[in-house]
Amino acid sequence: MFTPSIRRALVALALALPSVSVAGFADVLDTPSSTSALASKSLLNGLAVAGHRVIAVGQRGHVVYSDDSGTTWQQAKVPVSSDLVAVSFPTPQQGWAVGHDGVVLHTADGGASWSIQLDGRRAGALLQQQLQAKASRGELGSQDDAGKLVDEVGRIAAQGAENPFLDVWFADARHGFIVGAFNLIFETTDGGQTWTTWFDRTENPQRLHLYAVRGIGTDVYITGEQGLVLKLDREAGRFKAVDTPYKGTYFGVVGDSDAVVVYGLRGNAYRSADGGAHWTQVDTGVQEGITGGASFGAHGLALVSQAGTVLVSRDNGEHFVTHRPAKPAPASAVAVSGDVIVTAGALGVNAKALH
Repeated sequence: MFTPSIRRALVALALALPSVSVAGFADVLDTPSSTSALASKSLLNGLAVAGHRVIAVGQRGHVVYSDDSGTTWQQAKVPVSSDLVAVSFPTPQQGWAVGHDGVVLHTADGGASWSIQLDGRRAGALLQQQLQAKASRGELGSQDDAGKLVDEVGRIAAQGAENPFLDVWFADARHGFIVGAFNLIFETTDGGQTWTTWFDRTENPQRLHLYAVRGIGTDVYITGEQGLVLKLDREAGRFKAVDTPYKGTYFGVVGDSDAVVVYGLRGNAYRSADGGAHWTQVDTGVQEGITGGASFGAHGLALVSQAGTVLVSRDNGEHFVTHRPAKPAPASAVAVSGDVIVTAGALGVNAKALH
């Protein structure tokens, strides 16, 4: 389950067990996801709303979608069997999903079918090529600093398809970011036809894992390990570090133009109404990790915890009402479609009326 208690273990597993192609085994990057009648009831890690459709992504390349707010689900055609962890739809038709083995998938039909835009085989090489080119142009600082950075990305490239992407966010059908393990971050401005690394444009010297990226109002935030929060400085063309009171892992960020909320381990959540300059701790009422978040309607925010508890706010995250499930089950993502709240996790997708 892609939840706080084992999220880091999943990353470690992805790093330790890359896709392989040996006799008798098929590389998951070359193997289409199998059809399963239980796909909507198996491990699903990410959710998105695309118009009136809800899309969930998960293990073994499973993608399912619902056109009736989660009552019934259909399985999509996916060209890989890699575990998928996140999905973003800037329009009802155009969407992107990311996951293990450095995979990036794209759909142009609302999630019914998908194609590969990038994978770990190419992402590492792309990272290395682009940083080497910057070094040759003198764009990476001193010769010594540039040499260290080039060596570092060279080691990443040599790992092949080991490093996962952990989140994706698109502002529109052309512009988006993908982030992942060890400070992996790429941007596209042409709908994923080409990708540009921002590896050297983050204030993340420890190369901490980047777990989430989201556009909040006119800003873009990234959250990660050890209290890492980054905010896009458009003028500088960099993601700069934002200080918060908590130094534990943040798994996500959610909000709107009025406020932003970051959330993570042990029920911790912090809210800022001034673009990250000041933060106030939110009383979530839970002790377990908060694993997913979504915004909805006017000033509505929804969070979901590792135990499947749903937290709903109607005032931009100042206060949350807690809804504990009758039968708790690990959850990793939440989405709101109309008056229905959908969660995804170890037991698949679950939909219920929004209180």
